[in-house]
Amino acid sequence: MAKLILNHVGKDFGGSRPAVSSLSIDVRAGGFLALLGPSGCGKTTVLRMIAGFEQPSDGSILLGDRLLADAASMVPPERRNMAMVFQSYALWPHMSVAENVGYPLKVRGISGERWRKAVADALEAVRLSEHAERQPADLSGGQRQRVALARCLVTSPDVVLLDEPLANLDRHLKQEMEETFRDFHNRSGATMIYVTHDQSEAMALATEVAVMSEGRLVQLAPPEEIYARPEGRMAGALIGQGALLQLPSPEGMPRLLDWSALRLLFHGHAAGACADILVRPQHVVVDPEGIACRVVSALYEGERYALRLALPDGQILRAFSAARVSPGEKLAVAILSAWRLA
Repeated sequence: MAKLILNHVGKDFGGSRPAVSSLSIDVRAGGFLALLGPSGCGKTTVLRMIAGFEQPSDGSILLGDRLLADAASMVPPERRNMAMVFQSYALWPHMSVAENVGYPLKVRGISGERWRKAVADALEAVRLSEHAERQPADLSGGQRQRVALARCLVTSPDVVLLDEPLANLDRHLKQEMEETFRDFHNRSGATMIYVTHDQSEAMALATEVAVMSEGRLVQLAPPEEIYARPEGRMAGALIGQGALLQLPSPEGMPRLLDWSALRLLFHGHAAGACADILVRPQHVVVDPEGIACRVVSALYEGERYALRLALPDGQILRAFSAARVSPGEKLAVAILSAWRLA
């Protein structure tokens, strides 16, 4: 199995700006890449170019040494050995589950015992063997999505493309399907490209996350690195909960800041142009010697309260509290760790 290479890929539909601009990503064979970003950032256009539904205006797409597409040529989708899972499941309503799963094999001229074994193996992999003769209308949303996954698995694709596949599911089913996707990835060994606007999905599933904004790549890194060390305001705001504070940034100040350094910034003992400082709520702790804040809101989340705290200058900080607090209360806090975005 070969790695997927996007080399300075661009797509221009003739609007005010290109949908995708000079995007370069190497996806290792068997990797799981999430394309993460808000609506309109170009992530679905990237997926469609990989699938062969759109041709790049610039750059090239390769699978190993094989050129799939550039501005002058394009391998058609059916010759790329890729499979795609859509948000809408895209199941044939008049076919049984087994017939839906085996349809790609039928198109390839595979029938008989070979067809039955491949379909049975694919259904077993997604835990739907007992539903083989049912109709899609008889299944839940999560089960329909697993049928779509089995249909991918049955062809042993090199690359599986997933376009916001969990967008129509409730929270409980999303968690269940995340486990199914992880298991599917481990079983199939396929390279997977997953488009989503939900950072929790990207962080839970992917081995690498590509954050996109306005058609450009903002940051590409493993989930842990993007969470701990986001690059720029866009990635910092998109990944995880947190507050972006404007604080002085003296020359030579490190990116990772502890409370001793932050205390100086908050008390005006440092000069310099202001920078964006990302503070995660779990790093904000109650400290009688800390910064005096006013509780703006307190939302009970079951095991804790999610707080919005107003700093003396009016900026908003986010924090968690095991104890109940009420809006308007005063709370002194310290910040154990923060990250300077630029």
